[in-house]
Amino acid sequence: MPRDLTREPPAKIAQPKATQGCHPERSESAKKKGMPRGELYGSPEENHQEEVIPMQKRVYRGIPLAKFKIESIQEEVSGRRVVFGVDVGKDVMAGTFMTETQKAAANIMWRNPWDTREVLRVLEALPARQIEVALEPSGTYGDPFRHQCAKRGIPVYRVSAKRSHDAAEVFDGVPSWHDVKSAGVIARLHLAGASHEWRERTEDEQELAAAVRVMVMHDSHAHNNMNRLEAMLSRHWPEITAHLGLGTMTLYRMLEVSGGPRWVSENSAEAVKQVQRWGGTFLSSESVKGAVASAKTTTGVPMIAAEESMVREMSAEILRCRKATQKMKNRVTRLVIDHSEARPMAKVIGVRATAAMVASGMNPVHYENPASLVKALGLNLKERSSGKYKGQLKITKRGPGICRFYLYLAVLRLIQREPAFKRWYDAKVVRDGGKIKNKAIVALMRKLTSAMWYVARGDAFEPTKLIPAKG
Repeated sequence: MPRDLTREPPAKIAQPKATQGCHPERSESAKKKGMPRGELYGSPEENHQEEVIPMQKRVYRGIPLAKFKIESIQEEVSGRRVVFGVDVGKDVMAGTFMTETQKAAANIMWRNPWDTREVLRVLEALPARQIEVALEPSGTYGDPFRHQCAKRGIPVYRVSAKRSHDAAEVFDGVPSWHDVKSAGVIARLHLAGASHEWRERTEDEQELAAAVRVMVMHDSHAHNNMNRLEAMLSRHWPEITAHLGLGTMTLYRMLEVSGGPRWVSENSAEAVKQVQRWGGTFLSSESVKGAVASAKTTTGVPMIAAEESMVREMSAEILRCRKATQKMKNRVTRLVIDHSEARPMAKVIGVRATAAMVASGMNPVHYENPASLVKALGLNLKERSSGKYKGQLKITKRGPGICRFYLYLAVLRLIQREPAFKRWYDAKVVRDGGKIKNKAIVALMRKLTSAMWYVARGDAFEPTKLIPAKG
């Protein structure tokens, strides 16, 4: 139906004005009923609109680097402190120039890494009194840019990714999240003091980190194949693991040769000699005879030639990875012993836990106090309570999980070895009702982490100082 252009337009409906406070004034009907302040009262027609944070147009518009002119912000940044907040991406990076007024002077976007040198030239050409770069530790994509900034003497700071994510709605009241906005939030957080100087790792720490990664790679690969092999044995030879443990090298050597129970059953005499030679004095004759005899009486599904070949391949790969893991572990041990700060820690928590902490940038000597180290390792406590609801205390689990894993194992060893740890652990378990034991272990992890702050600085480890006399 065609629109009638001769009709009068409808009268414009007057909109109620927003109030200045968080809550609107009470309506007349609410006043008569004696309703208290601080709530929305009356009918919907009587309620005022809720105040919102005013929005500016194109505040998050990113300018391609090729179109950016440094003259456009030259006057605004001249002689001032300027923060360049960076949102790191694999292919595209975004940056926000922001002064102490916390107002974005300009937002730019560039291709990573092709335009990185041009961005660095822009930073060097700014007529600012001081230039600082702030970014998140987003994997390794931002490392080249961070390295080039440090090489040019531009201070670099790191902003926690969790902190910037939580601040998505703080500054503009909108929970959206994209590259340019992320860069602006990072710059604002840095100006608010919610950042830390990005310390470059030393060559010794880099070498130790590389050795730890290789060790973990081989160890993880071995465990993955061990899980696959366990599934195969559960189907085709379920009795064998009762005689030869799944983690024993003898089992994998036997499977590398036999591929399954058929060869062992057909060559039982040869199999007994081989297993005895591989196991040595650590393997009893009953286990050897039981393993060989189980090949003849197994209830497993018969294997075809292709499946036996697969078992041989997996067993050989497990043996190779176990050997490579041990080789790298020996190298990690030597590096830890040669490290002046790591050596005393290794005597308490072990080589792997010490190597994991130093390689992950959690060297205790770089932290101001024990509490900051506990927080960096994600062992500080958090609580979510409101009104009558009282939430449980839990650790934040921030930072590298591999450090917490090895610290967990270190505490288990100390509970068996140190009477003070054992006494405090038993008392804590009783206080918690006797069922939840992990809480006691985590509590000891926190105490042990605090102790490492002192041990790394040359103090002796004394459990009686760490654990009170009365647990």
